[in-house]
Amino acid sequence: MDKNKIYSIWLSSVNNVGAKTYKKLIDYFESAENVYKSDNEELKNVVNNIRVYKNILDAKKINPYAYAERLNKEKIKVLLIDDDEYPKLLKEIYDAPQVLYVKGDIKESDELSMAIVGSRNATSYGKSVSEKFSYELSKHGFTIVSGMARGIDSLAHKGAIKAGGRTIAVLGCGVNIVYPEENKRLMEDIISNGAVVSEYPLDYLPLAGNFPARNRIISGLSLGVVVVEAGVKSGSLITAKFALEQGRDVFAVPGFITSAYSKGTNELIKQGAKLVTSSSDILEEYNFREDIKARINDQLINTLSSEEKKLYMAIVDCPRDIEELVEIMKFPVSKVNYLLSSLLFKGLIVRLPGNKYEKSFD
Repeated sequence: MDKNKIYSIWLSSVNNVGAKTYKKLIDYFESAENVYKSDNEELKNVVNNIRVYKNILDAKKINPYAYAERLNKEKIKVLLIDDDEYPKLLKEIYDAPQVLYVKGDIKESDELSMAIVGSRNATSYGKSVSEKFSYELSKHGFTIVSGMARGIDSLAHKGAIKAGGRTIAVLGCGVNIVYPEENKRLMEDIISNGAVVSEYPLDYLPLAGNFPARNRIISGLSLGVVVVEAGVKSGSLITAKFALEQGRDVFAVPGFITSAYSKGTNELIKQGAKLVTSSSDILEEYNFREDIKARINDQLINTLSSEEKKLYMAIVDCPRDIEELVEIMKFPVSKVNYLLSSLLFKGLIVRLPGNKYEKSFD
């Protein structure tokens, strides 16, 4: 880890130094190392906030290299906003975190991502929908982004994991803290199948004020946000608001008009969010966006089994009927039909008149 990164990590770990204060200090002092070595009176004038100033003075007593060594021991990566590995979608938002703590891995394929959020006190209907949407979108190559909270968020992560897909949890605390505590096993599974990320340093507690700011990262990492269940004062509506400001798509799942848990989502629909009742409604939204459509296709092909891929490649050459495919695959009709059903479900092929099949992407 180079010196610039070590000092940048140190500065980001100072209490109350958020993205705006961090940027202000770097703009003035030109580097985090210069902040660390700055004259105290000059620093006080630049910060213009006595609490933040005192926190930086306290942090100056800490050896930045010791904190970096701890991060290394706990296998926590830190991405600066200028790093090549920093998520491209997140970098686009106007208040992107200058520093992102990552436990697990963020991949280039995670650019094809969808956030699924909703109420902590979810109904059985909401939980079922969250897991179903997550599972199906994962099968189509989407990385599922959520906040690892109770209820809708947890089921969104679980659906992606069940599908063998990737998922990213954005925390409102340090990545070394499990919150809520009952999600310890889920957090381990998320790290194994994606990543947990946060702009907050290690040991930073899950304070109530952290979560609204956290929500801008959930939407910032995603092409769109699906709100499954939300009351009128739900934090999920904050995520939807950030999504709109960031130019992301907003989808809402309708609910009973008499349910308090659906008042927020139903209101989003009245305000213009796209009403969705299946994952197909979401995929349909991207049918006319060739760049995203191509990425969905590429992601899907990468997730195919060797047998599915062989069958798909046979159909890519030209439309084929079942007899031709049985001959090519050297499998019983029942197995070829099973593989065809899988490719149809994933949207990679379509059935033509005469029981022929062809690829669905141009």
